Amino acid sequence: MPLTPLDIHNKEFTRRLRGYDEDEVNEFLDQVIKDYESIIRENKELNNQLMALQERLDHFTNIEETLSKTIIVAQETADEVKNNAKKESQLIIKEAEKNADRIINEALSKSRKIAIETEELRKQASIYRTRFRTLVEAQLELLSQDDWDALESREVREEVF
Repeated sequence: MPLTPLDIHNKEFTRRLRGYDEDEVNEFLDQVIKDYESIIRENKELNNQLMALQERLDHFTNIEETLSKTIIVAQETADEVKNNAKKESQLIIKEAEKNADRIINEALSKSRKIAIETEELRKQASIYRTRFRTLVEAQLELLSQDDWDALESREVREEVF
């Protein structure tokens, strides 16, 4: 067990004839006691400082661990958000492509329908023109027949009578 200042103070030496000067020894022991007490106080203060610094170190270590975990979680969350955004953008692009294909197909269908209707109207116009020409030619033929002359002369005769 280490010596305490009290142990040093209470230490009694045996006396001999040609021993050391008692006052000088006591003075030296008093100085040793003061120095030893000072060293013990300083040791306690250093231990207290060490404990306080260890507590701070533990606190900062905990903060560091928490920050590291937070950074990892933030990175994972950022990666997840990035992946989700990428997936969502791909879905939006696919949906837009489907809509574009649908719109193009509808436009092509309408275009074909209009082309068919246009062709049908051309055919009908051609048929109408042909029939109208036939009708006009038939009417002209009727007008150019001699029966009209006879009919006109008959009308004139009937008026006279």
